[in-house]
Amino acid sequence: MSSSCTTLEGPRPAETAPPVAAKAARSASLRWNFSWTFVGNIIYSGCQWAMLVVLAKLGNPEMVGQYGLALAVATPILALSSLQLRAVLTTDVTERIPFGEYLGFRLTTTVLSLVAIAMAPFVMHYRGDATAVIWVIGIAQAIEMLSDLYWARMQFHDHMDRIATSMMARGVLGLAALGAGVFLTHRVLWGAVGLMVARGAVLIGYDIRKQTQLAPQGAAEKETREAMQGGYAALRPHWTVPAQLQLLRTAITLGVIAMLVSLLPNMPRYFIAHSLGERALGIFTATAFLVSTGNLIIIAMGTAAFVRLAKHYGAGEKSQFNSLLLKLLGIGGVLGIGGVIFAALFGHLLLRVLYRPEYAEHTDLLVAMMVSGAIGYVGTLLGSAVTAARFFKAQIPVLATAVGAAALSSWILVGSRGLLGAAYAAIITSVVLCLGQGIVVFFALRKMNRPAVVAS
Repeated sequence: MSSSCTTLEGPRPAETAPPVAAKAARSASLRWNFSWTFVGNIIYSGCQWAMLVVLAKLGNPEMVGQYGLALAVATPILALSSLQLRAVLTTDVTERIPFGEYLGFRLTTTVLSLVAIAMAPFVMHYRGDATAVIWVIGIAQAIEMLSDLYWARMQFHDHMDRIATSMMARGVLGLAALGAGVFLTHRVLWGAVGLMVARGAVLIGYDIRKQTQLAPQGAAEKETREAMQGGYAALRPHWTVPAQLQLLRTAITLGVIAMLVSLLPNMPRYFIAHSLGERALGIFTATAFLVSTGNLIIIAMGTAAFVRLAKHYGAGEKSQFNSLLLKLLGIGGVLGIGGVIFAALFGHLLLRVLYRPEYAEHTDLLVAMMVSGAIGYVGTLLGSAVTAARFFKAQIPVLATAVGAAALSSWILVGSRGLLGAAYAAIITSVVLCLGQGIVVFFALRKMNRPAVVAS
């Protein structure tokens, strides 16, 4: 599997982080970063799950299905437009392109994605209520994409505690706003509006503030004031044509990768919505989300270790790279196996208590989805390692094959086996993805110490 170089070119910007911030950022330990990331993701994940509980308790499976369908339509479009700029920014260790250029690029692609989301319901022939929910959830997810880029800047300077603070705030406020909207109106639409407003408030009130972005960790008041003087110039969007084109050339591959990754869990949902209806989709969405909760823990680990993996790979430190990756894979494997055992022993009770009795009738679905999740956790961590090594293009055939497997198996199994068939399709998809990412990691490690080799 061949690969070519993808690098960011251009002069180092004048508005990079001041030395005191850089020094503070480098002092953060992996344990500190993981702890904050873990807590932030746990609380955020719990709030996302609680939103489904609110919809299930206050409404019905059809309402959960509308919410799940909106996410399934909007998320892949926004994933493509995001172009994974967070990964590009955090692996650009020399900061050759200013943050403002990244922000300008993200704003442009986000507007384009919202146009696509607005058109999608008409193309897919969804009815009025579903269309409105898709539009509002699309805006809410777009706001999340803007926050994601500010999180990237925090991550680069090891301010994982600030990312966690933002995640916790948007999780709690989003849950409260969605719950209030559904409780007062008994409609998913107004709950989605509340979620959108809450996310916008956190973006404006915390993520984009100078104090959040520029204040060095643990610095004295004088140093903090010096670091933030004139700092808004570094945080404003810029649209310089050469830099924008360079970002497009660098990140277009990552955008395709992000879209394919987003399609993987959503592919069965399209077939469920078409063949089985919104009620069945609601049951599948609520059950599958228990698996995605574990995946957020996996993402937290990968995020905390991502920059360190990239630096080990860039320095040719194969043993350190392998050691860190094996630790991550071991934790992911234990978490996945534990989830399967827990679902087999307590799945019926869990679904009945968390949701409603009609969900508890599908315990076999939960166990099968946990098996898919256990395999998927390993694949996700392998994917983080591949991205940290900047082997971008090599992931496309792997992910495309996995998406093809998801579509084919969903087409065959959803119609014949119903919701359980969708879970079997998810297992097949996870196996294909895990094997493929493992192969790419193998080739990346073989090429690590070759000075002439650069990844793409």
